[in-house]
Amino acid sequence: MKKSQTRYIVKATLLAALSALTLACGYSAKATPPSAGTLPTIAALSPPSTTAGGPAFNLTVNGTNFGSKAVVNWNGTPQATTIVSGNQVMAASPAAAIAASGTVAITVTNPGTPGTGMYGGGGTLAETSSPMTFTVNQ
Repeated sequence: MKKSQTRYIVKATLLAALSALTLACGYSAKATPPSAGTLPTIAALSPPSTTAGGPAFNLTVNGTNFGSKAVVNWNGTPQATTIVSGNQVMAASPAAAIAASGTVAITVTNPGTPGTGMYGGGGTLAETSSPMTFTVNQ
């Protein structure tokens, strides 16, 4: 065999080996998109209302499907939240949040989870409950 033929065979073999390794390592694999997360629901707020200008208080939110990292949102703004159980969370509501009368949309968000594995595929999307109205009376 000629020297040039041997080089060609070696190059072809190396190219085939590199291609096989690349495919075996998953470089052609596509990441799995995140799936829907668990949707929380709100059944009741306690207290259901308060008086404008009052002191800070804890808002208790009762419902279902509250995740271990669920967050209570006050008009879309996340609040410091304590998880009591999968059916109850509490949010610290500062006095500044109730300085004026009006209505407030309360929601609960279960944050998404990141994907796992080498390519980060999978995981879940964040899910937010339908709002429940909290009233700040005059």
